[in-house]
Amino acid sequence: MNHEQKIIRELTAFFEISRELASSPDLDSALAHILGIMDSQLDLHRGAILLLDAQTDELMTELAFGMSEEEKRKGRFKAGEGISGTVLSTGEPIVVPDIDAEPRFLNRTGSRRGKGRTKTAFIAVPLIFQGKKLGVLSADCDMSRNERDLEEDTRVLSIIGSTIAQAVLLRQRLSLENRKLLEEATRLEHALKDRYAIEGWIGRSKVMHQIAESVHQVAGSRATVLILGESGTGKEVIAKALHFMSPRAKNPFVQINCAAIPETLLESQLFGHEKGAFTGAHISRPGKFEAADGGTIFLDEIGEISPAVQVKLLRVLQERSVERLGGQRVIPVDVRIIAATNKNLEEMIRRNLFREDLYYRLNVVPLVLPPLRERREDIPLLLEHFLERFNRDNGRSVALGSGVLDLLIDYEWTGNVRELENMVERLVVMAREDRISEEDVRRAMTLYPRPAKVEISPVAPEGISRREAAIRGEEPEVRSKGLLGAVSSLEREQIESVLKRYGYVKTRAARALGVTPRQLRYRMIKYGIPDDLPEE
Repeated sequence: MNHEQKIIRELTAFFEISRELASSPDLDSALAHILGIMDSQLDLHRGAILLLDAQTDELMTELAFGMSEEEKRKGRFKAGEGISGTVLSTGEPIVVPDIDAEPRFLNRTGSRRGKGRTKTAFIAVPLIFQGKKLGVLSADCDMSRNERDLEEDTRVLSIIGSTIAQAVLLRQRLSLENRKLLEEATRLEHALKDRYAIEGWIGRSKVMHQIAESVHQVAGSRATVLILGESGTGKEVIAKALHFMSPRAKNPFVQINCAAIPETLLESQLFGHEKGAFTGAHISRPGKFEAADGGTIFLDEIGEISPAVQVKLLRVLQERSVERLGGQRVIPVDVRIIAATNKNLEEMIRRNLFREDLYYRLNVVPLVLPPLRERREDIPLLLEHFLERFNRDNGRSVALGSGVLDLLIDYEWTGNVRELENMVERLVVMAREDRISEEDVRRAMTLYPRPAKVEISPVAPEGISRREAAIRGEEPEVRSKGLLGAVSSLEREQIESVLKRYGYVKTRAARALGVTPRQLRYRMIKYGIPDDLPEE
């Protein structure tokens, strides 16, 4: 073979090696093919790729052409040990003209026994990229032909080694990134489970305990759940708790707000569409139900969907399959459905705005979340939680001052927990001192649109508590107008009457009124009812 033919052969081999690395999705497969190209086109036989194990700090035979798995397992070297170990230590190639005459050639794999009749050379080059030692590439050269140029073979093997080193380093980096992503995904999964676990809920009221028990009971099933409640009561939290406490926790949780998407797009978002289904549909796209396959789909604000979408949703619930917009293929989906709304669906059915058959399909397990004003005993715990969080987020350490807790407990909270959370963040950010005063609360409330039915009172006279101000007749009350004023007046009269009947023993009076002693005390403060006698 003349020099030109040899150059053409080498360039052809380099091209095939580069194409193999660029096109193969699996690096091990690509490297195995490269060793085959070295054997068939370059006469570099028994090629082996040894990579440095970061944990043991040893060279391990990763791939070897014509070597058994048992032989590869034996091919391991410490830095400085044998030819390969020496190449790793020095970072320089080593050429052994005759392996039978070289004492450093250990033949640890035992794969060259009985080969002594044919003179064989051995070349090992380092795998180094960007200054990082990754391993060693080695090959045998048949020296039966006198024209063999070991120096040229070393140059060729070094070029191939440089290409392999780049690919190996890239794989290591990708592997490290994938491991980090997996660890982060696991961490987030645990964080989500902790965040949405029922045990982590803030609330000690009886109704919240009942809801927690229901969630525990239904989470493991695939039953459809309908969550009902006012805005801000925690419907999304319930939905996520149901998912992350279920066997589907490792699969997708897909959420869609039906009220936030125009009717013309909602159907495509839910069920997907095929290419050309409508103007602008340039590609086929799966919908939310397909995305949630194996997991849970949360349909928030379900009361906002149109009659046309209601029909298609009913079919999904009945048949557990979807058809994309503009398509005819039936796609089965394994999805647990959770829906939520603040609408009165039964009233909507009477007004022909919501399908009765869909309602009963959704209402398999109903969960009704109470407004915050109906579980005021949970407000102190919520306040403590939000204070701690927003103090931490804003680098502050403010606390509630005298009278603030009562003021916040008495407030109507039409926006429920969400409004309370926003209020606490506003108080922490705007507080001028380390203790939040009633004046701070009043100022924060004026910056937030309050329900028209309530007017927040001014602050009690400085230096006295609300209870003392009420006894002295100086407590400014929450002033209501019209019907609300009449209701408040009746409530106050009833409380005074029952207290008088039971000799101001609040435990008995509260039991007769159907409230807790703490709730009774709040109302007594609110209406300025004196509290002179001790509790039983």
